[in-house]
Amino acid sequence: MKATLSTYRQSPRKVRLIAGAIRGKNVAHAMKVLRFMTKRGALPLLRLLESALANAKNATNQSAEDLRVAAIRVDMGKTLKRSRPRARGHASRINKRTSHITIELGDELPIPKKK
Repeated sequence: MKATLSTYRQSPRKVRLIAGAIRGKNVAHAMKVLRFMTKRGALPLLRLLESALANAKNATNQSAEDLRVAAIRVDMGKTLKRSRPRARGHASRINKRTSHITIELGDELPIPKKK
């Protein structure tokens, strides 16, 4: 089962740090890790993980102990462009980046493809 969070207002680079901490872990353990993490993006990822778990329970009636975070993907969303006034009437650009986050739960980890 999977769940998606679109246009989350934090840069993908920062969210990927949190995603790496729960990738491949048991869902119950991943929830504990996110609950005690001090990063700003941990709470939305926890809510997304709970949503994916609810989707899995409704579809296949599985518990958190049986499932793993099979895949978590953090992609670039839209970039909001802002400007900051600079010297001599110039302006510099500020990019406010957003993220699209997808969590997939499964019974076991996918087998990596050999190169």
